[in-house]
Amino acid sequence: MKACIFDLDGTLTDTLESLTYSVNKTLGEMDLPPITADECESFVGNGARVLMECSLRAAGEENKDRLEEAMERYGRIFDANCTYHVTPYEGVEEMLRGLKEKGIRLGVLSNKPHRQTVKVVREIFGENVFDFAQGQQEQVPRKPDPAGVLRLLEEMLVTRDECLYVGDSEVDIQTGRNAGVRTISVTWGFRTREVLVAAGAGTIIDRPEELLRLV
Repeated sequence: MKACIFDLDGTLTDTLESLTYSVNKTLGEMDLPPITADECESFVGNGARVLMECSLRAAGEENKDRLEEAMERYGRIFDANCTYHVTPYEGVEEMLRGLKEKGIRLGVLSNKPHRQTVKVVREIFGENVFDFAQGQQEQVPRKPDPAGVLRLLEEMLVTRDECLYVGDSEVDIQTGRNAGVRTISVTWGFRTREVLVAAGAGTIIDRPEELLRLV
C-alpha cells in the first residue's frame, strides 16, 4: 500500500458537537426547536444539504421551501463553528504518524463542504500531515459517487490497488466499493458494528493502531 484516503467526520475527528451546535443554532434562527445529538449523528454522512433536510423534518418544519434559507444560514454558522469542540479520536494522531513513517501518502475525502473540510484538517492536524484534503464541491459529485476517490488517486499518483479507503459509515462502504478500492470500516465513529456489517463491510477495525498492520 502506498496511500490511505480517510473520511473525516466520525473517522478521524469527533465532530458531532460542532455539527449539532451549528444545526441547532440554524434552527433557532428559524424559530424552530432543536434536534438531539443522536438525531444529528444519524443524519450525518451524506453532506450538508441532506443533514439540513433531515434536521428540518425532525424539527417539524414541513415547508420544503425553507431548505434554501436553512442552507444559507447553516453555511454561515457552520463556517464559524466547524472546529467547535472538535477533537481527533483517541489513537488517530499516533496512527497517522505511524503511516507517515511508513511513507504512506495521506488524503481526506469528506462530504463536508470543502472550505470547512480544509479548515478542520489544518486546525486539528496541522499543515504537514495530509497530502490532500477534499470536501464537497459542486464540480465533484458527493460520496458514494467514486469521483472524489478517483480524483485523489490521480493527485496522489497511486492506483486503486495501492490505496486503502477508511471510513465509519454505510456511505463510506459504498464509496469504496464504487471506486474499486479496498475499504476499511471503523467502529469508533458515528455507526455501530452492527450497522456496518448490515451495510456489507468487509474489514472492520476497532482501534486506530490496527490500521498500521494492514498497510
